Amino acid sequence: MSGLIKKIDEYYTGKLREFGATPKGVDWNSDESQALRFEKLLSFIKPDVPAFSLLDYGCGFGSMFQHMTEKFASFNYTGFDISAAMIEEATKIFQRANAHWISVIVPGSLFDYVIASGVFNVKLQHSEAEWIEYMHQVIHEMNAVSTKGFAFNVLSKYSDEDKRKDYLHYANPNYWFDFCKKNYSAKVALLHDYPLYEFTLQVIK
Repeated sequence: MSGLIKKIDEYYTGKLREFGATPKGVDWNSDESQALRFEKLLSFIKPDVPAFSLLDYGCGFGSMFQHMTEKFASFNYTGFDISAAMIEEATKIFQRANAHWISVIVPGSLFDYVIASGVFNVKLQHSEAEWIEYMHQVIHEMNAVSTKGFAFNVLSKYSDEDKRKDYLHYANPNYWFDFCKKNYSAKVALLHDYPLYEFTLQVIK
């Protein structure tokens, strides 16, 4: 998996250098679509919830932290990314007491919630089998470090055929719903009702 992760790191670091701290710098199309993704991922956390901790798995330069400051009164945010350039940029932009930036998840770490936005989309030249194995590993880690729940999004296999790109991964939402339901929690929500070519899965503990 080290080679796969290195390729992903190089891809996103390249995007950041090309487009800077913008949605395109993390390979999203616009602020609006990015905000909608965040809303769907975070919708199982109530706005009036008491102080909580959250790990943003694949945080980029920290856009989710900014979104959360407008939604929640009190939280402790940790942004994790394999790209050192992303972490460096996030550290420059968000120097806040409740924001922490890491490139390694310390063994034994625990967070109330873990969120991953877009980390499963760009498979590059890797095979479907390799990518699904990678997804299993990351989702297993998300479950292991979360105490109240986790959520992630993925491009959907129900996307229009003529709009698909070879280097992207289009997942089967039914497979991942079933996998999470059987392995992690009886309470799993599948959101596939919003106008983007993706779905969101929320696992509630």
